[in-house]
Amino acid sequence: MTQDLFRQDAYLTECSATVTAIHEHGIVLDRSVFYPLGGGQAGDAGELLLGGAMITIADTRKGKDAEGRPTADIVHVPAPGQDALLATLQPGTALTARIDWARRHRLMRFHTTTHLLCHLVPVPVNGCSITPDYARLDLALTDPLDKDALNAGIAALVAAAHPVTIGAITDDELDANPSLVKSMSVSPPRGSGTVRTVRIGETTLIDLQPCGGTHVANTAEIGRIVVTKIEKKSATTRRVVLGFQEAPPTSPSAPPC
Repeated sequence: MTQDLFRQDAYLTECSATVTAIHEHGIVLDRSVFYPLGGGQAGDAGELLLGGAMITIADTRKGKDAEGRPTADIVHVPAPGQDALLATLQPGTALTARIDWARRHRLMRFHTTTHLLCHLVPVPVNGCSITPDYARLDLALTDPLDKDALNAGIAALVAAAHPVTIGAITDDELDANPSLVKSMSVSPPRGSGTVRTVRIGETTLIDLQPCGGTHVANTAEIGRIVVTKIEKKSATTRRVVLGFQEAPPTSPSAPPC
């Protein structure tokens, strides 16, 4: 079992850890700041540091047992070409796990923006993908969407600097409030008695839903993310694609006198 430190603090960039297992899928640690692929969000990349050596981690996945069922392990997938270094690892090896923070922060900004879209277009979500370069949200909707209106809405919510907080509700509370679940394709994890939630807004509620991903602490931190494309995927689905807005061009410097 891997202690998932990122659930409590998405801003942790590194931690000390101990190798608990090594197999063909990757390296399992007793604790980690690496987020594994899930809920539409890409897995983290980064590095494992031991002594003066460094193992590059290309991806992070949830562990599976022999029957393919998910486990509580987090598997750190090494980049190719590191066999000699990997051979030096064994259970009990102490190291430092460090994520690619710039990449993670982009994921956090995109993921939080998808929650803002759930507020601006309050319909069920039937697909989501969050990568370091773009995000997309598939909305169960037949009506067309206005890109300019969505961008104005996102900009206003970013400028309002709404706090983003992590909480929890019981399974019974979630059962009593099924409308909190926005996704049609991903079910909130149950079994522990409580479900992790993400809330945007303090005095004014912008969004509240179960979510296991990583998010920024305030909408102001999202910065310049905009709707770049809206596609009609089917008669009942509109796909909204998010991307980074290019910084406005700067004026050329005046020639010296």
